[in-house]
Amino acid sequence: MTSHVQLLTDEGIGTVTIDRPDALNALSVETLQELLDAFTALSAEWQASPGTLRGVILMGAGSRAFVAGADIRAMAAMDREEAFRMGALGQAVTAAIEALPVPVIAAVDGVALGGGCELAMACDVILATEQSRFGQPEVKLGLMTGFGGAVRLPRYVGLARAKDLLYSGRIIDAETARQYGLVLEVVDTRDALDRRARALLAEYAANSPSGIGATKLVLDRIIGESTRDALAIELDSFANRFDTADKAEGTSAFLEKRPPLFG
Repeated sequence: MTSHVQLLTDEGIGTVTIDRPDALNALSVETLQELLDAFTALSAEWQASPGTLRGVILMGAGSRAFVAGADIRAMAAMDREEAFRMGALGQAVTAAIEALPVPVIAAVDGVALGGGCELAMACDVILATEQSRFGQPEVKLGLMTGFGGAVRLPRYVGLARAKDLLYSGRIIDAETARQYGLVLEVVDTRDALDRRARALLAEYAANSPSGIGATKLVLDRIIGESTRDALAIELDSFANRFDTADKAEGTSAFLEKRPPLFG
C-alpha cells in the first residue's frame, strides 16, 4: 500500500510530509490515519528520550499545495456516521499535534484550504511562501468545518474576522493571512521556507525543552478558562518548574555567565 505520509527525524528535528501531490495532498481517511500514526510515533520518541526531539516541521509535497482540503470525492459519498468518524479522526490528528510537547511549525507552500488550514492552525507557528493561500470554504459545499476550524480560527484572527471568513468561504493570500495574525512570516521561496522553519526551531531548541513543553501545555489548557482559572493553571505550572533539572541548569548558567546546557 502506498504511504501518503513520510516521517523523517534528523538531528532532533522531525519532518512530516503529506505526500499526495497529484491529489494536492488532500486528506483522505487513510492520510489522516497516517498523520495520526506519525505524530503518535513522534510523541513516543519524545517520551522515550525527552529532549532528543526538539521540533517538528509539517509540510506538503510539491509546490502547489500544503493541503488542498479533505478528499471531496470521498466525502460526497459519506453518510452522517462515516462523516462523524472522519471528523473525529481529523480532530484526533490536530489534538496530537497540539499535545506534542515540542514546537511544531506548519511550512505552507501553496494552498492550505479546509482541512489543510485546520491542520496548519493546530501547529504552533505557520510560515508561508508568497504563493500560499488560506481559507475555510466548506460552506460553498453545503458543509462546515469539522477538524477544529471554527474553534481555532477565532483564536488566531478574532471572532468577527473568523465569522467573516467562515461565512464567506473567502480564500486569502499569504500576506493578508499574516496581517490577520494567522501566519507569522511570509517568505519568497520554498527553500527560504525550509531555512526559516529550521532557523526558528534552532532558536527554540537553545532554550529549555521541558520549559517549552510546559508553556505549550499551559497555552492549550487556558483557552476558554476565566482569567482567574487561567492564572491558577499558569501559577501551578510555574511553581512546578522549580523542581526540574532545567531550572537548576538555567539559573546556574545565568549566574555563572555561561550558556546553559539543557538536557
